Amino acid sequence: MAEGEKLIPINIEDEMKSAYIDYSMSVIVSRALPDVRDGLKPVHRRVLYGMYELGVLSNRAYKKSARIVGEVLGKYHPHGDTSVYDTMVRMAQEWSLRYMLVDGQGNFGSVDGDSPAAMRYTEARMRKISEDMLADIDKETVDHQLNFDDTLKEPTVLPTRVPNLLINGASGIAVGMATNMPPHNLAEVVDGTIAYIDNNDIEIDELIQHIKAPDFPTGGIIYGYDGVREAFKTGKGRIVMRAKASFEEVQGRECIVVTEIPYQVNKADMIKKTADLINDKKIEGISTIRDESDRNGMRIVYVLKRDAIPNIVLNTLYKYTALQSSFSVNNIALVNGRPKLLNLKEMIHHFVEHRHEVVVRRTEFELRKAEERAHILEGLIIASDNIDEVIALIRSSGNAEEAREKLIERFSLTEIQARAIVEMRLRQLTGLEQDKLRSEYEEIKKFIEDCKDILARKERRMEIIKDELAVVREKYGDERRSVIEYAGGDLSIEDMIPDEQVVITISHAGYIKRTSLSEYKTQNRGGVGQKGSATRNEDFLEHLFVGTNHQYMLFFTQKGKCFWMRVYEIPEGSKTSKGRAIQNLINIESDDKVKAFICTQDLKDEEYINNHYVIMATKKGVVKKTSLEQYSRPRQNGINAITIREDDELLEAKLTTGNSHVMLAVKSGKAIRFEEEKTRPMGRNASGVRGITLADDQDEVIGMISLNDMDSNIMVVSENGYGKRSNLEDYRITNRGGKGVKTISITEKTGKLVAIKHVSDQDDLMIINKSGIVIRLAVENLRVMGRATQGVRLINIKGSDSIAAVAKVMHEEEDGMEDELENTDEQENNGTTVD
Repeated sequence: MAEGEKLIPINIEDEMKSAYIDYSMSVIVSRALPDVRDGLKPVHRRVLYGMYELGVLSNRAYKKSARIVGEVLGKYHPHGDTSVYDTMVRMAQEWSLRYMLVDGQGNFGSVDGDSPAAMRYTEARMRKISEDMLADIDKETVDHQLNFDDTLKEPTVLPTRVPNLLINGASGIAVGMATNMPPHNLAEVVDGTIAYIDNNDIEIDELIQHIKAPDFPTGGIIYGYDGVREAFKTGKGRIVMRAKASFEEVQGRECIVVTEIPYQVNKADMIKKTADLINDKKIEGISTIRDESDRNGMRIVYVLKRDAIPNIVLNTLYKYTALQSSFSVNNIALVNGRPKLLNLKEMIHHFVEHRHEVVVRRTEFELRKAEERAHILEGLIIASDNIDEVIALIRSSGNAEEAREKLIERFSLTEIQARAIVEMRLRQLTGLEQDKLRSEYEEIKKFIEDCKDILARKERRMEIIKDELAVVREKYGDERRSVIEYAGGDLSIEDMIPDEQVVITISHAGYIKRTSLSEYKTQNRGGVGQKGSATRNEDFLEHLFVGTNHQYMLFFTQKGKCFWMRVYEIPEGSKTSKGRAIQNLINIESDDKVKAFICTQDLKDEEYINNHYVIMATKKGVVKKTSLEQYSRPRQNGINAITIREDDELLEAKLTTGNSHVMLAVKSGKAIRFEEEKTRPMGRNASGVRGITLADDQDEVIGMISLNDMDSNIMVVSENGYGKRSNLEDYRITNRGGKGVKTISITEKTGKLVAIKHVSDQDDLMIINKSGIVIRLAVENLRVMGRATQGVRLINIKGSDSIAAVAKVMHEEEDGMEDELENTDEQENNGTTVD
């Protein structure tokens, strides 16, 4: 140890604590977090200021990047040259910054993650918008601090006219905290800022009308609005972004074409990971992926296999790949040197406060300079008025110092005025120059008054800020790039949709749509029917349901899961359109199928949900009852409704009041009727109790009905188009679990039983063939028969066709429908399909 030194013992724990706190504060304050005023981290600020000092303005020639990096490194930023160059590169990438701050020439990387060329090959200069961020910096508008070696001064913040934090966002990881701010549209931000200046008490909901959502440089779709609103109000939120995709036919093949991807997604990585998922059979239906992006824009083409359904494939891509990703907003910025979580209004407030301070300091600087100039002009005017005497005085003086003293004494001037007179050029003695002096003096006096007025009145300063913002909007404002897709759950959407009756149909292949009930017309018994749906090959309509737009739909699948949706969320289609794949609407497994649905009233009404039950039946004759209350809290991936035993599947689910009678019918032509009270309510995960005993292994339940009205008739239909209507009294009440009684005489001519419904004269019957033909019959045209009879022919079946489904709809007493009944085309009854 050298002489004079001494060791001071320190507790290592205390030393580590203080050293780590010092380090973390240094990272937080001078590296990782942006300043709320100009939205820049120190490295960005130093790059822009270094370029400004170097004179690489937007209207000057480009300079080598290495030259700029050297300037910034040597004067202001004592870290690695890579950190400076990487910062500058990012500021010049159109997919990284919404409004680029650096104009780069050469290879500055790509959206595929390619690295830029080395700094010795590229050139750069400032963009016009960066000059507006540095405008007035030489007018003492911001504080300066000494650089790392105390030889130069650098600004602590830029006097920006542009609300950079909002328009370009920021991201950074400090110690114990991080920031992630999305970019926004400049025109919207300026409108919002002006609205805030006009009314400081503006609510965030009102600001949202101006600044609608973030606006990402890569465009894409903002999917859902709840996260955006949350982020604006609290400073934290999760914004879901989706790629912009469309369906195209390229060389006879269906393709998904992506033209915009979510922000900060590496295109090449995304395509590679998607290809891996396809090879691992995680994603089905895509044969090849082509990246056709060029200088005109992005274009990724997913070529589909022949049997693939585009909507399902796109949904799978959104689910498993970066075509859908999220941006977690965390608005932490430095406010007076301290990190703070900020909402939208606070960020605007701090920017406006900063602009206000800049305007005040700029005006004070200009006022001081103007007053100094006016003071000199006063002296020059005195001299020009007494020019002969002044010249004589100067000529008689031995040196300049003596001349100044004589002038001060003779004309009562100040030192500054006397110096200006002594240094006056001869040309200023001309008459023209003297007039110029006087007019300049008048101008400067007006300017001084104006500056004093600005400093005296805050409203005047705010007007200046607004005017300067309007100029910025005019210069750099552009259209939104990101489209906002407001999720289907907003109340405003519900208000816009009429609560009319609709027909909901689901085809065998799982296509769903809703159609206005008025599109279907009534026909006479025995007709062949009209084309009901343009289904795909070998597809047919399997379920049909009538509800109203504002009701809730519960979907029950054959595996015993329940999904939840509003009726108006089901895509609308015409009577002949095929609808949308159900997988696109609910997260159903690929090997599962929707078997039953229930339309309910408001599921938030406690009295309603506690007084209603869901009763379910499976193909093997099991029944189960659960309170509707158990289904009032939906989940994205569905909830368990019943535990299905092996070799069984859910067939039917009905809404009941707890006092109904339940009837089950089986394929072999038998039916059982028992009171609902015989099945006690169970939890969602129970598997139920025996409802009917099947005749043999081939037999299965084909339908279940629940009856509240004991005057109902029972309608049964067999697969070859025979059916009949019987009285409910013909079916005696038995205990559940029995074998049941005969409900229709099954012969080769009639075929097996396919449907059981309870009907009255006010109902119509819709019968759907496997070929997709629909007929609508009025029940009142069918006479009541005995329980064990064979029934009458309801629909002419052609060839090997058979009945797929039977549904009951309300009988419509409308003028238009009555007219259609009378004018039914003769050929419909004679067996020709009319489209």
